[in-house]
Amino acid sequence: MDFLDAITLTGLTVFGRHGVFEHERENGQDFIVDLRLHLSVRQAAASDDVADTVHYGELAERVAAVVAGEPVNLLETLATRIADMVLEDERIHGVEVTVHKPHAPIPLTFADVSVTVQRVSHVQREWSEG
Repeated sequence: MDFLDAITLTGLTVFGRHGVFEHERENGQDFIVDLRLHLSVRQAAASDDVADTVHYGELAERVAAVVAGEPVNLLETLATRIADMVLEDERIHGVEVTVHKPHAPIPLTFADVSVTVQRVSHVQREWSEG
């Protein structure tokens, strides 16, 4: 994605009940989300008004609601749901979402498991294709 401006939010930790196994859904665990939003911040920089940009505190709350919400089997599904929700804001041209599952049920020593999805808004796709 060739956008000059970005807002990045990393390390958003939210308890959720996602996973393929029943014990993952029963017990739940922390998931960590990293976001990189691609958008123009020119108007916000000129006005110095939060109304002219993406309020990352409010965005974090919406992302947390997705993670804490309806359980899914796969990190791929969760990351895509987050990306789709983020792109509902037409100011955002693209997003990269990484969902980490540091306590995945893997019977070996490991540091982290994560899935990253990159999406562009349908408005941006239409503009670049037209």
